[in-house]
Amino acid sequence: MTSQIINVDKLSREFKGSGGTVRALDAISLAVTEGTTLAVVGESGSGKTTAARLILGLDTPSKGSISVLGQEITSFGPSQMRPLRRDIQVVQQDPFSQLNRRHTVKRIIEGPMLAFKVGDKKSREERVIELLEAVGLEREHLKRKPHELSGGQCQRVAIARALALDPKILILDEAVSALDVSVRAQVLNLLKKLQRDRGLTYLFITHDLGVAHYMADEIVVMFRGRIVERGTRSEVFDTPGHHYTAGLLASVPVADFTDTKAAVSDVIVQATPNKADACAYRSRCPIGKNLDDCASKALTETMSSATHGWLCHFPIDR
Repeated sequence: MTSQIINVDKLSREFKGSGGTVRALDAISLAVTEGTTLAVVGESGSGKTTAARLILGLDTPSKGSISVLGQEITSFGPSQMRPLRRDIQVVQQDPFSQLNRRHTVKRIIEGPMLAFKVGDKKSREERVIELLEAVGLEREHLKRKPHELSGGQCQRVAIARALALDPKILILDEAVSALDVSVRAQVLNLLKKLQRDRGLTYLFITHDLGVAHYMADEIVVMFRGRIVERGTRSEVFDTPGHHYTAGLLASVPVADFTDTKAAVSDVIVQATPNKADACAYRSRCPIGKNLDDCASKALTETMSSATHGWLCHFPIDR
């Protein structure tokens, strides 16, 4: 029986600066089911990484709640989050900067076990070798340092380190975007195999719809801090309801993407949003920019099924 291993409810995060208050997240809600992959998709500035940081306990929300593995962590401090660090790990974007360049591969992978005082020297060495082999590297890599590895090899080391404490959840924040296409495919295949073998749950942060299509069971699409569409992979890719989702799909080559869908939104135009508009996407939207409702009428999520919904007054072909 599956359960919701991450649950986020009406989560908001505001940042105050000299230019005023910026709402990076605006009352988002999402859930991740144990053993599955949820992809959070959107352009830079959409709030994806802010959401990941809050779920990791690296930042505190302005409003809303976060539950991870049945624990309400919204107001947890570092000492309260520490026991959960064993169960929720992160792999970041840059395969080089996330590894300590002064340490060997062995020391990097062993690091979390040392921090949590797991096992003795012999058992840790055995665990490091096991993890190294699990991510497709050889024992000869143990003594190498990050600058002696390729980008793909560094990312495999980062994944091995993330698995060192046998976590239940991996948050993958643009984890393959810095890699070459062929290497990216190898790492994605590795992640899918590890998920099957170890029952891992993935929260996959990405701007790449092709990656989301390959990896995700469910997808949420974010724009300017709000979730504008959610659904299963097939619902989002086959029958997008939001014009932003359609624009993203039209701009990315996907194997099963048809010409008909691409015609829905030829280009995602760059336009300065009007902060007074009820819909933040209105200035870019081929439909909404000409409609008064999109400027003044508050948006609420419309669900077409138990899993598929969107934040739009005039969705595509509905």
